[in-house]
Amino acid sequence: MDKHEVLKKYFGYTEFRKGQLQLIDAVLSGRDALGIMPTGAGKSLCYQVPAMLVSGVTVVISPLISLMKDQVSALNQCNIPSVCINTSMTADEIGDAVKEILRGRVKLVYVAPERLMTPFFLSVCSKIKVDIIAVDEAHCVSQWGQDFRPSYLEVRDFIKTFPERPAVCAFTATATPRVREDIERLLELENPERLVTSFDRENLYFEALKPKDKRIALKRYLDLYTGKSGIVYCSSRKCVDELYEYLLSEGYSVTKYHAGMSKSERVRNQELFSYDEREIIIATNAFGMGIDKSNVGFVIHYNMPGDLESYYQEAGRAGRDGRNADCILFYGGNDVRIQQFFINNPEDNPELSEKDKRNLRQLRLEKLSSMLAYCEGEICLRKYILSYFGQKSENCGNCSVCTGLTSSIDVTEPAQKIFSCIVRLKGKETKRTVCDVLKGKLTEDIEKRELDKIKTFGAMSDTAESIIEEHIDYFIERGYIKADEKNRLTLFEKSKAVLFEGRQLRRLRQRTAEKSEGHRTDVMLLIKLKKLRSQCAKKASVPDFIVFTDATLISIAKIKPRTLDRFAKIPGVSLSKLEKYGVIFIREINKHCKENIEKRKNN
Repeated sequence: MDKHEVLKKYFGYTEFRKGQLQLIDAVLSGRDALGIMPTGAGKSLCYQVPAMLVSGVTVVISPLISLMKDQVSALNQCNIPSVCINTSMTADEIGDAVKEILRGRVKLVYVAPERLMTPFFLSVCSKIKVDIIAVDEAHCVSQWGQDFRPSYLEVRDFIKTFPERPAVCAFTATATPRVREDIERLLELENPERLVTSFDRENLYFEALKPKDKRIALKRYLDLYTGKSGIVYCSSRKCVDELYEYLLSEGYSVTKYHAGMSKSERVRNQELFSYDEREIIIATNAFGMGIDKSNVGFVIHYNMPGDLESYYQEAGRAGRDGRNADCILFYGGNDVRIQQFFINNPEDNPELSEKDKRNLRQLRLEKLSSMLAYCEGEICLRKYILSYFGQKSENCGNCSVCTGLTSSIDVTEPAQKIFSCIVRLKGKETKRTVCDVLKGKLTEDIEKRELDKIKTFGAMSDTAESIIEEHIDYFIERGYIKADEKNRLTLFEKSKAVLFEGRQLRRLRQRTAEKSEGHRTDVMLLIKLKKLRSQCAKKASVPDFIVFTDATLISIAKIKPRTLDRFAKIPGVSLSKLEKYGVIFIREINKHCKENIEKRKNN
């Protein structure tokens, strides 16, 4: 059996994706390999296919127990004998897995990095032939990655325990040039075959906006995406629960997912979303790893993540079927404060030294700054992302900056007035008092303390109070103004360049909170066709997409074929499907068109 036969027999594909063969051939020849491939590019096949062609075992190092279990389950469904060894398993379960390994019945063994150098696992590995070591989520080895795990540093020691060195392959979806260098150096890869595919996902539209009311903005977008499947990410379990209850009460087809729910709830809700029984899932970042749902039409981040790596990985779960999809990011001052709280109050990790913790805190602050710069920047959003990951590109024409939905305004003058006022108040006053002074409010307190005598009193009297507060919040977020625990305002060092050296400040402004609806489908017809598809699927006891994929259904809703000949020309309509479903779908289309004609007559 060769690699193409393995691909077809076990995975059901007839062709490899771009870059996969390059890495597979390297691993099969005994070479090390490094694959930097975006979400949905098929990284796992690059070690799973070789695993079926070598005589020994492939050890897969994975940091997430849930992902590990999902992959092992999926492989066994494909008749690829696989096991995992992790802390969630009982002693008997681990014993059964080891017996299968030692009997030579297992091709892939998934293990967490923390278990690699335990005497128990080393003993198991000493009794079998290990041909390949695959390191998944390899960015975890680098302190410059978004999820540094010191236990990943033990991988190189684990590799050295083998008398005959196995081929080592490392994979990750998002890695900056610095992280890529760290992966090679810290895992001690030997002359690896390197593949860095383009991080660009041309079918994804990017937009960042700062809505005054996130709930109103979210509803506006969800109404725009009626009939599409999508994910809404939140930064906390509490936010997920509250948003779920709100959208449920508003009549949306929604479910939720976070780590605070029971396992049975998570599994059930994930199935509701995966099988299109619910259009929307509200989730924390606990949702998504290993989720192979191709027809996600939009990903909305209700809260800003702490770094671009996490954002791009989560946003990349949209449009995996190659169709156009939207990635919308909401951000605001509270999001920045939440991320700063996470950075300053990390979960205790005994593996990290105090020096590691300080370095990690500084790194995360830098990453947060880059994330905020993405939101507030004036350059093409796609260009900014690709540049962050070390790749060059031109303006994309498919983001909120390129399409003119955002613009920038000069805020140098209000900044100078606000900064000057704070200096004259000697850092002793709260934001409320600073606003009152700038607005020129002659309150009893201001008059009593003679704050109306300072030069900046009334300097912004012609500016709405809400705008002054908005400016101050913005300058706090951008690190020009510091607010202490009592909300008293002082200036950071970099504000001096604006106040005394004439440095200009510009601020991004959204002209609209909606993407153009230009080429939309007949949404009402699409909803009806989806309902009909579900009925057909239930009757045949198959998932909905087996009847027609979303892409085919959208084409039907756009073209509205009224005859079998026309219906047969829709991409994805085979002869057997035409015979099974053509008549009943055309009947539904004709009924919908007739109803629309009657409505127009009555109006």
